[in-house]
Formats: sequence, structure tokens, C-alpha cells
Amino acid sequence: MVSYLVALAAIALSLSILMAGAWVVQQRTGNSGWVDTIWTFSVGLVGAASALWPLTNGALNARQWLVAALVAIWSLRLGVHIAVRTAAISDDPRYAAFAQEWGARAPRRMFLFLQNQALGSIPLVFAIFVAAHFPGEVMRWRDCFAAFVLLAAIIGEAIADSQLKQFRESPGHHGQVCDVGLWRWSRHPNYFFEWLVWVAYYVVALGSPRGWLTIYCPALMLYFLLRVTGIPLTEQLSLQSKGAAFADYQRRTSAFVPWFPKRR
Repeated sequence: MVSYLVALAAIALSLSILMAGAWVVQQRTGNSGWVDTIWTFSVGLVGAASALWPLTNGALNARQWLVAALVAIWSLRLGVHIAVRTAAISDDPRYAAFAQEWGARAPRRMFLFLQNQALGSIPLVFAIFVAAHFPGEVMRWRDCFAAFVLLAAIIGEAIADSQLKQFRESPGHHGQVCDVGLWRWSRHPNYFFEWLVWVAYYVVALGSPRGWLTIYCPALMLYFLLRVTGIPLTEQLSLQSKGAAFADYQRRTSAFVPWFPKRR
């Protein structure tokens, strides 16, 4: 138990420091898009380190290496994608809206907001830690299934991001709603596959002592995506920029889980 508490404290401190660094970058560049880039790399770095955290004097086992590799792949893929997107813009409209609302208090409020992000990320990274430290070194069928789900989710999210990027860069699509490929089946397929990534860690943790408690991991991510910084802010901005076209897209397309679209 003591080792788990030490790991939890190390995770919390690391995330707090890294998100404080994200605040410094945001303040100096004026581009809040780097916040999500740094958050992704931070969760990946701390997550991989927690997976390889030694609880005993024995050698690291295959499950620890598997979990560390999976979180690293996820972090690198998503972090690079967000970094490329951020480099092409002057600011992220979601965070810019917050800054405008906060006014003169924006720097202090942004710091607290990012520390809240660090706080909310602690359960996610701790779930990675629990998944990697399942008692016993033998790989289970559940580990292999979770790895398959996670890799499929990473690929699905990459495809969704690529389709959206190609649509936006295609001549004649400026200001239009992307409803091609995976975006025809879901208004946010990238968020859906991102959620599946965290479901996979829960699957790995199942069976370990109190591992079922890590259900909070996909539940917390689902809450963030559906109610906080994911869908609500994204769709509010889309309605402002695309108006009736996006409202029609909302009417006929599933918000999250890919599903058959309604007829026009």
C-alpha cells in the first residue's frame, strides 16, 4: 500500500510541474494550443514511467513493458498531431474564449485551470499504473484483448484526424461541415476512439486487487469529453462559425458513438 501511495504522490507532483510548464509556454507564446500538446506528452511520459515503476526488486515484466509501450505510442501519435495543428494557428479558439471571458484575471485563471487539468489527470495515469502492476508476470488473454482495443482505437483516431485534416485542406471546403468518412457516422469519432484508449487500461486492470475501481478512468474521460472541454465547446464554436449547416449535421449524425446517420 505504501508503494502505491508513493507512486500516486509522484504522479501528482510530476503532472503538476509539467502543467505549470504548459502555462509558462502558453503565456510566452500566446498560443494556448500548446497546452493540449504538452498535456498529451505529459500524460504519456508520466504514464509510461508509472508503468515501469518498480514495486519490487525483481525485473520488469512483459505487462509493464506492454502498458508503457502502448501509452507511449498513444502519446506520440496524438501529441505530434496536436503539435502540427498548433504550429499552424495563432491560438486555440476554445482557450481564447476562456481568456476573453476571464479578462484581466486570465493569466491567474489559466494557471489554476491547468492545475485542475493536472489534478483531473492523476486518476487517468494512476489507472495506467494499476494496469501495469497486475500481480503475476504471465500475460493473460485480457491483456492481449486490451492491447488490440487500444491499438485499434489509436488507428481509428488517427484515421478520423487525417480525414478531417484532408477535408479542411481541400479546395472548396472552407466553412463547410466535414461529414465524410468516419465523420459521417459520428460528429466526434476522434473523441470516441480517444475514450476507447482509456477503456483498454480498465480492461487490463480488471482482476487485480481493487482493479475494478479503475472504472473511474473511462468514466472520467467520458465526462470530460461529453460535458466539459470536449463536445460542448467544440460544437458551440462550430454552431457559431457554420450555423444552420452544423445544426443540420447535429440533427442527423450521432454525437459520439458511430452510428447510422439519419436521412436528410
